[in-house]
Amino acid sequence: MSTFIAIDGLDGSGKETQSTMLVSTLKINDYAVRYLSFPMYESESSALVRMYLDGKLGSRPSDTNAYAASTFFACDRYASYKSDWKNDYDTLDKIIVANRYTSANAVHQLLKMPREDWNGFLDWLWDFEFIKLGLPTPDLVIYLELLPEHSAMLVNSRSDKTGRVKDIHEKDADFMRRSYEAAQFASEKLGWTKIKCYDSNGIRPRADIFKDIISAVVKKTGIIL
Repeated sequence: MSTFIAIDGLDGSGKETQSTMLVSTLKINDYAVRYLSFPMYESESSALVRMYLDGKLGSRPSDTNAYAASTFFACDRYASYKSDWKNDYDTLDKIIVANRYTSANAVHQLLKMPREDWNGFLDWLWDFEFIKLGLPTPDLVIYLELLPEHSAMLVNSRSDKTGRVKDIHEKDADFMRRSYEAAQFASEKLGWTKIKCYDSNGIRPRADIFKDIISAVVKKTGIIL
């Protein structure tokens, strides 16, 4: 089997940037790499995801319960896996790098239920995606830890600069705050590798964060860089 690395975090945490930097570094070092970014917005499989994030199922994230929303994202991953990247995953000596994965359901859906139900939801999520759907389990999940106030600032800045419309998660400051709490809980329970993207001076430089990512990849997977 290939080596599978997933990178996740709050909105604005730099998941896409750091994922593509990792892919470039691996390619420079002559590794065969496949890059994935979820949801697959250009695919028919993400139709329900897009309806949810665009507010067509309700203007607030809580209008769609955690199990329903998680199913939308999981089915998008399942369809892309079966129709596209399964052969890559089954190939020896290939490295899969995913910008977001099952971990995103933990980060963004866990908070929709009472705290006492969090363990049960994560157990259900693991069983649903990795056992019942048969999706590959990552060898390493890197969680980019960013404070919610930093996340909101970066999302707002990106929207102002690019004109990109915020989805229902990004519009809700309280949702971001509670997503941070949920992600901290999930990272401990599921054994994610946390990398802090901030320090006492604010948001850390992109290059410094990437050095920590490389260290984690080398330590956890045995990949030589």
